[in-house]
Amino acid sequence: MTEPTISQLQPMPDDWQRALAVVAHPDDLEYGCAAAIAAWTDAGREVSYVLATRGEAGIDTVDPARCGPLREREQRASAAVVGVSEVAFLDHADGVIEYGPALRRDIAAAIRRHRPELVVTLNHRDTWGGSAWNTPDHVAVGRATLDAAGDAGNRWVFPELSEQGLEPWDGVRWVAVAGSDAPTHAVDATAGLERAVRSLLEHHTYIEALTDEDPETYARTLLTGFAEEAGKRFGNRPAVAFELFPR
Repeated sequence: MTEPTISQLQPMPDDWQRALAVVAHPDDLEYGCAAAIAAWTDAGREVSYVLATRGEAGIDTVDPARCGPLREREQRASAAVVGVSEVAFLDHADGVIEYGPALRRDIAAAIRRHRPELVVTLNHRDTWGGSAWNTPDHVAVGRATLDAAGDAGNRWVFPELSEQGLEPWDGVRWVAVAGSDAPTHAVDATAGLERAVRSLLEHHTYIEALTDEDPETYARTLLTGFAEEAGKRFGNRPAVAFELFPR
């Protein structure tokens, strides 16, 4: 009996200049795709971050009023490690983000403001790998981001954005979903992996609350494992995988 053929991931498109990454919480991008972002900024591309929340409900031992500003600071430091200087927060409530017009409008406004060709988000499906249940926040933000990529280009959806000076932007060419169970494309993570580890380590308060393991060992083992697993379908090079939705 022959071994089943493993479908190979295609290289991500590289004929673009601006990307916008939209996720629910501080650390989502660091667990998901920071090595790819480091590679993109190295190549001179512009990447900006938009987070729906400040992650204020993410640490059981830290009161939300203190946790939100703390995690915001850690996120900004984390982004800087991979060459991202612009980080914005939409101030939806952590843990109870609602999918709907309000979230779509906020993300569409961000897309109109930044005018990206590539939009990046996180797994919008119910599970991770078919077995681990995803969080409602990830599902809501991922789905709303996919929808907002179209909303941003339609002047008759959220017309109040035009009144605020945010003209329609129909220039989104792809939405790339990190952490997908059905990836189609990948970015070589070789050059960016070390900075991805350092970027995740900037979330030290969160990591210290999450695990008793040495933080650097934890971050390096986790991200290297993800990259090696994706690399099995990308010429055995460390990789960050995405499910790419063309527009």
